[in-house]
Amino acid sequence: MKKIEQISEFDELITQQEPFFLLKHSLTCPISASAYEEYKNFDENEQAATYYLAVQEAKDLSAHIANQYGVRHESPQVLYFKNEKPVWNASHFKIKEKALKEQL
Repeated sequence: MKKIEQISEFDELITQQEPFFLLKHSLTCPISASAYEEYKNFDENEQAATYYLAVQEAKDLSAHIANQYGVRHESPQVLYFKNEKPVWNASHFKIKEKALKEQL
């Protein structure tokens, strides 16, 4: 799991055209802390590309993703990108290791 903070880092991921997961994580929210643990467990048990951003540290990036892809911003929120677009997303208590595995 790799942290990204810049729009340029995200844009580079998109152009690689490989599927990846991205978690929008709040550093101050207990629901987000729970989602982060589910995401971390998924990352440890699956062979998937996983990234995250801390919303408080990457507000421009978080807004860029919401605006670019028309996916309403939520935190916590996981987006699964495939073929340069989000094909699935979940937020809050729907972020579970099992739900993430089902996308693979």
